[in-house]
Amino acid sequence: MIVSPKRNLVTGGLLAFLVVLADQATKEWALATLFRDGALVEVTPFFNLVAVWNRGVSFGLLASDDPMTPYYLSGFAIAVVIGLIVWLARAPSQLLRISLGLIIGGAIGNVIDRLRYNAVVDFIDWHVFGYHWPAFNLADSAISVGVVFLLFDSFLGDSERSDTQISKGSGE
Repeated sequence: MIVSPKRNLVTGGLLAFLVVLADQATKEWALATLFRDGALVEVTPFFNLVAVWNRGVSFGLLASDDPMTPYYLSGFAIAVVIGLIVWLARAPSQLLRISLGLIIGGAIGNVIDRLRYNAVVDFIDWHVFGYHWPAFNLADSAISVGVVFLLFDSFLGDSERSDTQISKGSGE
């Protein structure tokens, strides 16, 4: 299998761009509606829309009142995105390209929030029997789905890719 870095970057980059657009559009909607009035909208018995400012990372970890925290977190996320872009250029499978595009787009979407608002806009709230999952957004969802796809790609693998690597390694 021949890896085309340009094709990989276009495929993953386009997906990342679409994730960023969708993420920012949904956050703008949330800011214009939910955050304006501090509203809680009960959509179903297990799903709400809420207004939450996340000043940390996943589940509010590393949250701080230090005014530099958004910049530290953004710098780290940008460094990770650069590494993921290098990986994307070399990605041998379509599933890997998709997973990296989702993760890159989600990370960029949250970096935009940190740089604009010093926090990430979260508004999706799933709950059951009084237990709430921490609020999240579309960027977080894209990252989570991307990681699941990444795990599928690494565990299931592509038999054609594996055969190619074996052939190259054995000198055939």
